[in-house]
Amino acid sequence: WTHPRQSPRTCPGGSVPASFNDITQDPSLENYIGWVWYEKEVLLPLRWLQDDLNTRVVLRFGSAHYYSIVWVNGVQVMEHEGGHLPFEADISSVIQGSPGIPCRITVALNNTLTPHTLPPGSIQYMNDKTRYPKNYFVQNIRFDFFNYAGIHRPVVLYTTPSVYIDDITVTTTSSESVAMVQYQVSVVGSTLYSLSLSLRDQEGKVVATGDGPAGELKVLNPNLWWPYLMHENPGYRYSLEVKMQAQANGALLEDVYTLPVGIRTVHVTSTQFLINGRPFYFHGVNKHEDADIRGKGFDWPLVVKDFNLLRWLGANSFRTSHYPYAEEIMDLCDAYGIVVIDECPGVGIKMSESFGNKSLQHHLVVMEELIRRDKNRPSVVMWSVANEPASELPPAGYYFKTVIAHTKALDPSRPVTFVTDANYALDHGAPYVDVICVNSYFSWYHDPGHLEVIPLQLTTQFENWYKTYQKPIIQSEYGADSVPGLHSDPPLMFSEEYQKAMLREYHSVFDKKRKEYVIGELIWNFADFMTNQGTTRVLGNKKGIFTRQRQPKSAAFVLRERYWKIANESSCLPPIIKSHALFLK
Repeated sequence: WTHPRQSPRTCPGGSVPASFNDITQDPSLENYIGWVWYEKEVLLPLRWLQDDLNTRVVLRFGSAHYYSIVWVNGVQVMEHEGGHLPFEADISSVIQGSPGIPCRITVALNNTLTPHTLPPGSIQYMNDKTRYPKNYFVQNIRFDFFNYAGIHRPVVLYTTPSVYIDDITVTTTSSESVAMVQYQVSVVGSTLYSLSLSLRDQEGKVVATGDGPAGELKVLNPNLWWPYLMHENPGYRYSLEVKMQAQANGALLEDVYTLPVGIRTVHVTSTQFLINGRPFYFHGVNKHEDADIRGKGFDWPLVVKDFNLLRWLGANSFRTSHYPYAEEIMDLCDAYGIVVIDECPGVGIKMSESFGNKSLQHHLVVMEELIRRDKNRPSVVMWSVANEPASELPPAGYYFKTVIAHTKALDPSRPVTFVTDANYALDHGAPYVDVICVNSYFSWYHDPGHLEVIPLQLTTQFENWYKTYQKPIIQSEYGADSVPGLHSDPPLMFSEEYQKAMLREYHSVFDKKRKEYVIGELIWNFADFMTNQGTTRVLGNKKGIFTRQRQPKSAAFVLRERYWKIANESSCLPPIIKSHALFLK
């Protein structure tokens, strides 16, 4: 990607996918707010450019943060609001009929956050001319990670016939000896078409067939999709091949799409989270898409490293804090049995104006985009519609009642939650969730340095929430900052010893309450990550059990010992791998 346009800001070439913030030596770009421009010329295959009414050419962005306008050969083809989710447009009419001419793709991207974006933010102008230059402003945010911006995920061009498979929805039910795979297929471009479906196992054997836009496939003696460490063969997926044929413009058109399908069920009781009818305990992490130089830009080697670390750790789950992650990451979760709480970008919803109708309507659209993208993933077992909103505010009740009801209408097969740090007695959104997810940092943000208060305060937290709502509880965040190599005995804050000691205090309470109604624990955080500058942040948030460069701190070994011990309480487990061989191939 090159950037010849100079108004008002351009980025260096070759920087996609990546955030633009950290890839130059220009300090003004690090915290830049406003429009940036990207441009690239590509030569398309000749057969795409011929004036063929039966070929559809599509331009797709994996994600761009935050607001995007896209032109092809100077013609605007799409706009999209929101980062972290894909968007695309049919560009056939713009590029066809011009063989030999490069296709010029231009993107204008604006990372400004307002009270009505997701996540929200606000622009504050500093009007004191004795302290600030003219027109000086800052972007205020109410979340604790760096607001990286840019084209963060792959950009692709692809083709389909003019009549094509637009969407597939799959849900599954199962018993010990039989499973049912319900499907719906949407075809666009014509009403005259035929559909045939084949479900194959991993050996390529056809186990069920069907036809038509909706129906049910019966699978005898199914291989269920199981989480990592819950079964000797986790992440089992069938392949659903959907083939469409249609007549259009005197030609026979065919479109084929193959969808991986995991057969599994999810059910929530007042004390348990059940996957395939068996109790599941979340022992996992919270993460970020964050790394040196590339920021939130997608990077395959880093993703593979993270999955190897997750498996080494004995983690069976993570939450996509605090936004949807790349589709390639979700693919690996499906394949390796890593369970996901899929969270939308509803983080930092703190201002009362962010609970109004304008914000609500956008939030509903974001949930539609997220569910459309991830609804068929067996790894996704629950939707999270927000993280730490100001749910004690009166408007939060109607707001979250509406968002959660909308989410359940779009996908009745999964439970819905949001992650709270509000007082149990004041939370207006909690009545509408299926699982209580609560964040707390006893002895860190509260009573800092006093590890001795954790057992009482954490026990009281759990008992108050459960007594009020009679719903299972996940400790969705807990942790402490530690500076790698900083040691103190007795433990003092920011030392590796303090981080370990805090974890052990939390774990002692978890072990008591998971016998009752606590169904999970997710450490904050998997790895150190960048934040805005501030007096409490030394080059970012240091609550990772791994450094930003993915090296373990002492706490990583504490958590690994615990997670494998929990996993060994169940059956059909692989041996603990002690070699340095690559797990992912």
